[in-house]
Amino acid sequence: MSKDNGLATVVDGDLVQLQGIGYKSHIIKLKTGAELQTHRGVIRHDDIIGQPWGSRLLSHTGNPFYLLQPGLSDIIKDIKRTTQIMYPKDIGYLLLTLGIGPGKKVLEAGTGSGGLTTAFAYMVGSSGHVYSYDRKPEVQALAKTNLSRTGLDEFVSFKLGDAALGFDERNMDAVFLDLPNPYDFILQAKKSLKPGGYLGIIVPTVNQVGRVLPILKNEKFIFVEVCEILIRFFKTDWERIRPTDRMVAHTGYLIYGRSVLDFEDDDIEAEAEN
Repeated sequence: MSKDNGLATVVDGDLVQLQGIGYKSHIIKLKTGAELQTHRGVIRHDDIIGQPWGSRLLSHTGNPFYLLQPGLSDIIKDIKRTTQIMYPKDIGYLLLTLGIGPGKKVLEAGTGSGGLTTAFAYMVGSSGHVYSYDRKPEVQALAKTNLSRTGLDEFVSFKLGDAALGFDERNMDAVFLDLPNPYDFILQAKKSLKPGGYLGIIVPTVNQVGRVLPILKNEKFIFVEVCEILIRFFKTDWERIRPTDRMVAHTGYLIYGRSVLDFEDDDIEAEAEN
């Protein structure tokens, strides 16, 4: 990125977002001589390089695109996927609740397409690290490709392995399980967490929540929370403000807990009542 007349301009190798009005955006890494071909026309990378961020560009068919620097949510929603990824609405709350930030050590079981891995790596930065497990090499290969586009792969160790066999890492600040049967692997997660560390789990059904909760108690997790995050957008016509026709409703139940060395049953009962 360089500056032109005080404005930051894009350079060869930058990751950019080309956002149309009412149609799909495109996130690309600029390369001299390359082209972006879309249903709304072709845009040459050479015509983008040197332009200030926020510029309005036209494809060869005259369709407008805005030149933007992609945010974390944009990158996650744009990744190629073979599995369902977590929604940004869930990821945002998850990152705050698990205390994910610079320097943290995070373990996830269930790499999938790498959406949550991207968010973890973005937050821990060069002073932290993410350890991501999956059983399927082809799935993890796609996740590696997705993260390499942003350079975040250098903060991640991708590991092939079955959660049933446990994890190599110890004293993790947080562990997150995105698996079909997370209740079977809570003990393995416990062994990798430091005392007081965070455990996070996502499941799609209430039945699974019911299976997770008693095991969390048995494995000495306290301050357990279960939540569902809903989000509703509004139309931005200030003369006719109302909710949009579609709502991002249920995507999963998020379960959180803190690993402790021991507790009294009275503490758990009091917590459940509050």
